[in-house]
Amino acid sequence: MVHTRIRPFNTKETYPEQNLNNDLCQAVVAGNMIFLRGQIGQDLDTRESVGIGDIAAQTEQAMHNIKMLLDECGSNLQEICKLTIYLTDVRHRETVYNIVGRWLQGVFPVSTGLMISHLARPEWQVEIDVIAVKA
Repeated sequence: MVHTRIRPFNTKETYPEQNLNNDLCQAVVAGNMIFLRGQIGQDLDTRESVGIGDIAAQTEQAMHNIKMLLDECGSNLQEICKLTIYLTDVRHRETVYNIVGRWLQGVFPVSTGLMISHLARPEWQVEIDVIAVKA
């Protein structure tokens, strides 16, 4: 089976301040399964961070990215099966979960939430990982 790689990139472009050189992509379509890279408050086209210091803006951007990537994979938000939400501050949980809940009203995915100390960049406060199926 051939997997489709959506939006390939190299980490040296995304993290020029770090000594990295990994070939990755934003999404992999494997049969009818879709695996998204964890999405954060970053514009996928410009690689610019969005909503620095604003957890609501970062979460909205992450969900926008998820919707856009699923569309590019031939799917949609209603086909999300599993979410993993990483937060760097437990005080942001209510804000993040309410925004995600608004985007996924009526979808009923399974979800895991984790509190962690840091993400790949200090300005990122939330990362959302998604597994979905092809519509």
